[in-house]
Amino acid sequence: MRCVEPADRLHGAVEVPGDKSASHRAALLSALSSGPSRIERLSGGQDVAATLAIVRALGARVESAGGATVVSGPASLAPAGQPLECGNSGTTMRLVAGVVATIAGTHQLVGDASLSRRPMDRVAVPLRAMGASLEGTGAQCTAPLTVTGRDVLAALDYTVPVPSAQVKSAILLAGLAADGPTTVREAVRTRATTESMLRAAGVRIEVEDVGAGRRVRLWPARPRPHDWRIPADPSQAAFFAVVACIHRDASLEVPDLADEPERLGFVDVLARMGGAVTLAREDGRATLRARSSTLRATQVRAAEIPSLDEVPALTVAAAAATGTTVFRDVGELRVKESDRFAACIALARALGARSWDEDDDLYVEGLGASQRFARVELDAGLDHRMVMAAAVAGVAGAGACVHGAETVATSFPTFFERLEALA
Repeated sequence: MRCVEPADRLHGAVEVPGDKSASHRAALLSALSSGPSRIERLSGGQDVAATLAIVRALGARVESAGGATVVSGPASLAPAGQPLECGNSGTTMRLVAGVVATIAGTHQLVGDASLSRRPMDRVAVPLRAMGASLEGTGAQCTAPLTVTGRDVLAALDYTVPVPSAQVKSAILLAGLAADGPTTVREAVRTRATTESMLRAAGVRIEVEDVGAGRRVRLWPARPRPHDWRIPADPSQAAFFAVVACIHRDASLEVPDLADEPERLGFVDVLARMGGAVTLAREDGRATLRARSSTLRATQVRAAEIPSLDEVPALTVAAAAATGTTVFRDVGELRVKESDRFAACIALARALGARSWDEDDDLYVEGLGASQRFARVELDAGLDHRMVMAAAVAGVAGAGACVHGAETVATSFPTFFERLEALA
């Protein structure tokens, strides 16, 4: 258990880890290329470490050099001959499934108890349609997964039924070894990290916005080696933006963020709630600034934050606001690292707010500016984002004790140190 105490003031700049999404993809694209790729500011969390261990097991060379990570792809990757351990990382399991679908032979993907409950049928269906074999447990095809890959897969035109950057990315990675162009269609635009990084690695890819969604078309190719500089992670920055807005004496800055609209929806939500949050943009990066504010309730649509990763942080903001905030169509929270839907309700209630659900909508009736959060004790349920949400609520309120706080190391090992330094 880890406890944090309330802080009188929070001021300063916060360095958050390299973007976890880009870090996974940089490691995989580098391993798929022929030659060395240098990766600066790779996320140091356990999730990305799992991806690095897997590419090494598949035959890539991984070395540290001058503060960066160098991944050298071999002539071709090969089955590891041992289970590929994905730990707690759904991104690792889903993206690696797309990669090993292109490697002839049998591969077993395993994960911890939390990951082994998450549905993998979403990648199994399109990868099977491309000619790979993917078997798991039960109707949702949960881990452990057995993937039998092929050197050449069938090109696919696929509409993703539930918005997911992970599923889209798994299909695109498999499409690198297809016998023709592969097309992925999504009704809601999800983060385009994979598309932009594939293009940077020399892969021909076309991206077209279609209404609220997107059509992505990729031609088979081998990625070229590339030197990657990973931006800071917007999803981690969200927690500091929220704590700055709800704390009575706070002014924080988070520099060098990935400037992607699908990743920064939480900024628009907080601004709509009355939060003093701004973004300064330059050359594809953004600096986030946030300070003490008086928040009011709003309605949040899932399409504003397609991954839903920022909902735990925004739940804390909603609990501090005046009025009732509703998060629409966020049922997908139930199949994250934990049942985040239930966990967000439990956290809001523990802080003293009212919270309930109606089908896939989540409601939080906030305390308003005149009241302070209760001291909270929470079991994070092996979910790093619930750890961080409880902690920032505690720093701004009456303190918090979090069971399972060590889970934060999956994405942000120095989170508590960074939070305490601001105080």
